[in-house]
Order: sequence, then structure tokens, then C-alpha cells
Amino acid sequence: MLYEQKFLFSLFLTLIVEIPIVVFFVKYFYKYKEIKIPKIVVVGFIASTLTLPYFWFVLPVYISSRSLYIFFGEALIIIIETIIYNQFFKLKLSKAFSVSLVANIASIFLGLQFSKLKMVTKKLSRCCAPVSLA
Repeated sequence: MLYEQKFLFSLFLTLIVEIPIVVFFVKYFYKYKEIKIPKIVVVGFIASTLTLPYFWFVLPVYISSRSLYIFFGEALIIIIETIIYNQFFKLKLSKAFSVSLVANIASIFLGLQFSKLKMVTKKLSRCCAPVSLA
């Protein structure tokens, strides 16, 4: 799979995971009833589509250590999304931060699970590939 295809898959997963979490936290956990769900969905979409490309395409150019890249990249994403949620939803910074933090932890966790699943599948296909009798 090409790097760009992996990015699109990652963006898709990020959107599927993070947007419902943002909706839940803003609308139901923090009880901002006046904020309509379509607005939350659009802002969640904007936040992810603005930040994820920098994580995938810009930061790797400047940070060569994978662990530092992930740490600083995710921290930067959480900060930027916190500001976006604060500005668009008028959430207090602490609430906006918790929304972004929980949403990003969930998407990181899911991404790691997909990564592990993919590695296991790849290993199984190599070791247990069907043998041709021809």
C-alpha cells in the first residue's frame, strides 16, 4: 500500500473514531445543548483534516526519531484541536483539551490495534501460505 493510501485509511479511521467522541463529549457529557450535532460533526471533521496531514507529511521531514515524532506530533495535534474546539464551540480550554485528548487517545489506540492486526496477518500469510501442488 502506498504511503498516501495509508494516510487516507488513517484519516478515515480517525474521523470514524474521533467525531462520535467529540459529539458525545460536547453534546452529552458537557451538555452544550445549544450546539447542534451537524456543527459538531463539521468542526470535528475540520479539526482532523487540518491536523492529520501535518502529522503524516510535514513532521517526518523535521523529526527523524519515530518516538519523538509521535510524541510531539500528537501533542501538537491535541493543542491545535483544543484551540479549534475552544474557538468554535466556546468550550473552556480545559474542556476542549479533554475532548481532544480523549478523542486522540482513542484513535491512537485503534490505529495501534490495526497495525498489530496487519503485522499478524502479514506474518500468517508468509508462514502459512497455501502450497501449490503443481
